[in-house]
Amino acid sequence: MSRSAREDNLELRQSIIDACLEMNRSGINQGTSGNISLRIAGGDMLITPSGVPYEAMSPEMIVRMPVVGDPAPLGRQFAPSSEWQFHQALLAAKPETMAVVHAHPVNCCALAVNHMAIPACHYMVAAFGGHDVPLADYALFGSAELSAHVVTAMADREGCLMANHGAVCTGDTLARAMWRMAELEHLAATYIRARSIGTPKLLSPAQIDDALAAFAGYGLKQD
Repeated sequence: MSRSAREDNLELRQSIIDACLEMNRSGINQGTSGNISLRIAGGDMLITPSGVPYEAMSPEMIVRMPVVGDPAPLGRQFAPSSEWQFHQALLAAKPETMAVVHAHPVNCCALAVNHMAIPACHYMVAAFGGHDVPLADYALFGSAELSAHVVTAMADREGCLMANHGAVCTGDTLARAMWRMAELEHLAATYIRARSIGTPKLLSPAQIDDALAAFAGYGLKQD
C-alpha cells in the first residue's frame, strides 16, 4: 500500500465526518461546535475544518497538519478547526493517543459552567483513567492558554470537562474516543440527577483502583 493510501486516505477522512454526524445525531453535540482529530503516520494529523457544517463536509475538506509545529498550509486546504491547538497538543503530549474528540454535550456543559469536576460517583469514572474526571481551567476558545489547561488536566486522563465550555476525550482509536464521549455525557447526567435527589455516595480510592485494573482489559481494542 502506498504512503498516501496508508496514511491519508479517504476512509480515514470519511471516518471523521461520520463521527461528527453521529455526535449530532446522538445529541452529544450540536451545530459545528464539536471537532475531531486523528493521528496519522509521518508526524501529521487530520482535523475537521473550521466552520463547515458536518452535512456539507467532504473528505478533501478534512485538514492535514503537523502534530508539532504551526498548521502551515499543505496545498489548498481549508483552515483547521479553531480548537486545533489543544488537539495538536494532546496528540503531541500523549504518543499513545490516536484520536481526540471535542464536543458540547449538555450535561457535561452544565457541570462545566458550574466549574464542577466529576468525582468517584460511579465506577465508570475509571474509564477516563483516574479517580475523577477533572475540570480544565477556563480560557478563550482556540487559545494557547486553553490548550495548556486541557493538556494539564489530561496529563493522566482520557477525558476532561472544560470550564464554561464543553468536554474532550481521547482514545487509541476514534471509536474508543467516541465511546468515551458518550459515556462521559451519561456519567455527567447521572451525577447531576444524583445530586438533585441527595448527596452522592462516592466510591473509595481502593474501589476505583479495582475498577481501573478491571478497565485495563475492557472494551474496544486497537486494531
